[in-house]
Amino acid sequence: MNWKLTSTLDLNLLYEEGMPYKPGSVGVPIPGVEIKIVDPNDLEVPAGEVGELVVRGDNITPGYYQNREETARVLKNGWLYTGDLAKVDEDGYLYIVDRKKDLIIRGGFNIYPRDIEELLARHPAVLETAVIGVPDERMGEEVLAFIVKKPGDETSAQDLAAYCLKHLAKNKVPKKFVFLDDLPRNGVGKILKTQLRKQAADLQP
Repeated sequence: MNWKLTSTLDLNLLYEEGMPYKPGSVGVPIPGVEIKIVDPNDLEVPAGEVGELVVRGDNITPGYYQNREETARVLKNGWLYTGDLAKVDEDGYLYIVDRKKDLIIRGGFNIYPRDIEELLARHPAVLETAVIGVPDERMGEEVLAFIVKKPGDETSAQDLAAYCLKHLAKNKVPKKFVFLDDLPRNGVGKILKTQLRKQAADLQP
C-alpha cells in the first residue's frame, strides 16, 4: 500500500495512492491514528459539523517536557486536543477550518478568520492579510483585518469592505481594516496573531 503526505505540517494525515482528491481536505488519518471531532462538552459531532479535532495513536506525543499543567490541558484520556477546528465528511476526509483560539464570536455567531483571510488574499490589491477578533462591548467581538497592500496600491478600507460585502454575510465583514508595511512573523514565517492582538488593543479608543 502506497501513501503520500498531503502536508509537512501534519504527518498523521495523508492520501492513499489512488484515493480521490477532495479540494480543501488534508486527507485521512494514517493507519494506527484515530481522530474525532468534538464539541465544547467533549461530545462527538456528526459528519460535516465543525468542532475541535482530537487524535490518539502510538505516535502521538506523551506530553510537554517538564510541563505537567500544559500536558494535562491537551491530553485527556489518551486523546490529544489539537486546538484545531475541523470537520470530517461522510467519507472520513478531514478539513481543517481554523485554530480554536482564533475563532471570533460576534453576536453569538461563530466567524472563522481563515474564511475572510482567503477571500481578502484573492483581492488584487492585497499582498497578505491576517484577521482577528477584538473585544466589543455590544457584540462581544468585532472583526478586524490587518492588510499589507501591494506596493503603490491605493485601495482604501472602504473598497475592501465593499469587496467583502459582495462575498460574505454582513456580520462577517471586517468592521475595521488596518494597513501595515508587513505582518509580524516568527522564525519559521508563521504570522504572530498574539502581536497583532496587542497592536489592535493599542488602536482601541
